[in-house]
Amino acid sequence: MAPTDTTTLDTHRRFSIAPMMDWSDHNCRYFWRLLTRQALLYTEMVTTGALIHGDRERFLHYNSEEHPVALQLGGSNPQELAQCARWAQEWGYDEVNLNCGCPSDRVQSGMFGACLMARPALVADCVKAMRDCCDIPVTVKHRIGIDAMESYDELLGFVAPVAAAGCSVFIVHARKAWLQGLSPKENREIPPLNYDWVYRLKTDFPHLTFVINGGIQTLAECQHHLQHVDGVMLGREAYQNPWMLAEVDRALFGMDKPAQSRDDIIAALIPYAQRQLAQGASLNHITRHILGLYQGVPGARKFRRHLSENAYRKEAGIEVLEQAYALVANYG
Repeated sequence: MAPTDTTTLDTHRRFSIAPMMDWSDHNCRYFWRLLTRQALLYTEMVTTGALIHGDRERFLHYNSEEHPVALQLGGSNPQELAQCARWAQEWGYDEVNLNCGCPSDRVQSGMFGACLMARPALVADCVKAMRDCCDIPVTVKHRIGIDAMESYDELLGFVAPVAAAGCSVFIVHARKAWLQGLSPKENREIPPLNYDWVYRLKTDFPHLTFVINGGIQTLAECQHHLQHVDGVMLGREAYQNPWMLAEVDRALFGMDKPAQSRDDIIAALIPYAQRQLAQGASLNHITRHILGLYQGVPGARKFRRHLSENAYRKEAGIEVLEQAYALVANYG
């Protein structure tokens, strides 16, 4: 399937779901697509080393129903990133995104993620190399600063040269990252949010596209941010409370909802799960992503427990999902 054209993709950027390690895999994205047709979806971060030296097909696989979908890369070698960007285009991804925001020790040791904010010239070189090798959009996801970066001018010092290298879309997590002293989980929660700096970026670079990320939990909050920036990105809230996504198309795009009930989602997911099981997948690889679907509904705890206790078993078949669904059927 050919990538989504740029104009249409810009519309989808109004709402996107963040790349989340160990969460936003192809099974999860298929599930999300049943809830929203319009959101732009992102893969988990994939390192250039994994693509160049590892099982490329496993890392690049996605379902055709996932479009529009973006591949997020981790790396800092311009030539390696260029090669991976070329593969992203060949595989039909709609966008390739460079991770300049992840604060974990593992990515720092590999010289990618948030530590790249201290090296804007290198990021600019990476973006240029990627753009020279593909025609799909090359975007950057980053923080508002790291460690001793305390000023808005320092944030400008990152965005300006990267924009000059050809990046026109910036996804900004509105928190600093402390690369020493805080865990990745703490870096998602402890540094204070500063949405105003992201708003200022849009004012200072009106010709660029800015998507805001960090701490956003409701569609009402999304609508507020959209008065100041071009798009919003949700992460953990979308994963833990997925039914909220069923309102995205109507509330943020003025389009019909793809599913009227949670029961519709299960009805669509069962044949998908059957196909995956026939190809040797584990049921748990699919059902672990839907544990929050019936949050707040009678029987939700039993639904989660049944899946958690049974779907991981090697012999688990589609009947496990059907049994779990029977505990909440007609309540969704």
